[in-house]
Amino acid sequence: MYSTALALVLSTLTLLTAAWPVGPPRPAIVRGWEPPASAYGAGHRGVDLAAPPGTEVRAAAAGRVSFAGPVAGRGVLSITHPSTGTPPLRTTYEPVRPLLRPGTEVTAGQVVAVVSPGPGSHCARTCLHWGLRRADTYLNPLSLLPPALLRRPPSRLLPLTDPG
Repeated sequence: MYSTALALVLSTLTLLTAAWPVGPPRPAIVRGWEPPASAYGAGHRGVDLAAPPGTEVRAAAAGRVSFAGPVAGRGVLSITHPSTGTPPLRTTYEPVRPLLRPGTEVTAGQVVAVVSPGPGSHCARTCLHWGLRRADTYLNPLSLLPPALLRRPPSRLLPLTDPG
């Protein structure tokens, strides 16, 4: 199920310009995508990115704000990405203080929210939970990003120094 869904994501993303929702630089991934074995199984249905409260959150891709408000005591923002198939892809961001109302059109990289210190955050340290869905199917949000954004910068060698 997930491989078919991922193929659909990748086939429609040629239409999208995607960006990391926090940064630059490339944010640290606190917890990665862990798809559940079944619809109600354990797993992690998104990616947690290191981001302290007050960090600006940017739209990962162009779309329209479809939801902005509290869910279970935490601020959530959802953006629907038209032209990504039927039903369209939807990204989610939490815990945040949304800066836009539902119906607002956004561009990739546009500031849409600010990370808030959400009550009962599931992160050991402060993070932004970034999710991706097509209808009721959760997908890996990292699949939105082009390979160049997923690569770490090259290692930098430092000169050896003589301690004595």
